[in-house]
Amino acid sequence: MTDTRSPIAAVLFDWAGTMIDFGSRAPVMAMARVFDEAGVAVEEPVVRRYMGKAKREHVVAILSEPEIAVRWREAKGAEWTEADVDALMLRLEPAMQECAALCRELIPGAVENFEMLRARGIRVGSTTGYTRTMMADIIPAAAQQGYAPEVIVCAGETAQGRPAPLMLWKAMVEMGVWPAEACIAVDDAPVGIEAGRHAGMWSVGLAGSGNGVGLDHAAFTALSAAAKAERMSAVVAEFAAAGADFVIESVADLDLAVAAASRAIAQGSKPGAEPARFLGGTTA
Repeated sequence: MTDTRSPIAAVLFDWAGTMIDFGSRAPVMAMARVFDEAGVAVEEPVVRRYMGKAKREHVVAILSEPEIAVRWREAKGAEWTEADVDALMLRLEPAMQECAALCRELIPGAVENFEMLRARGIRVGSTTGYTRTMMADIIPAAAQQGYAPEVIVCAGETAQGRPAPLMLWKAMVEMGVWPAEACIAVDDAPVGIEAGRHAGMWSVGLAGSGNGVGLDHAAFTALSAAAKAERMSAVVAEFAAAGADFVIESVADLDLAVAAASRAIAQGSKPGAEPARFLGGTTA
């Protein structure tokens, strides 16, 4: 009898910009609001530069930017401290909940591909740079829309966040799936791709729906094909530099990546053995 089982054991998705919140808008809105309330302006490109990190690490990275550090010192009369990070995080938790509540719609194709994976016997887990508190309203909202991964590993639940592989490994352990080379990590930020590479998984970057382009679904789909390609070109290059195996436009095109990884496994290839390949996109 022919064995028709998939060589892929599990797919581990990021959340914002990957399965929810096309353009990964909520974290930008929340970060900008919290810093503005503290009297320090932070531009969107600065916030997006560190997207994918655990939110505390994200705050520290922003504060460590030389220009932001100068603004902080001018506004506060002193260098920032860990106590300042604590204070920002106290505001960020509710701000993220509020902004995430406005941006919790699933990305087109998320449910269909979730169901496709389960139909093929492929397990589905997830990791996120959001804390458990930030995810409180998102998890049930996603479930109501048809997306409910087996495992959700949040920021702060491992000793280190991305680009360390610990969240991905924790998800694998909780799901009981192995080896890592039979798993796929899907993320919209290079730091998530790095985590997948460090974990020994196949890594798939999403060039159109996430942090790199940063447009909501309506704005992105209004672009011409040429404009989309231009916007995504730099993002694809960043994913390649981070060690992605494959790059697609959005989760709607996941089947392309699953098929490519399956073929590579059948040919005896390992994650990271070949340069990143852009497989295309079909976002309508």
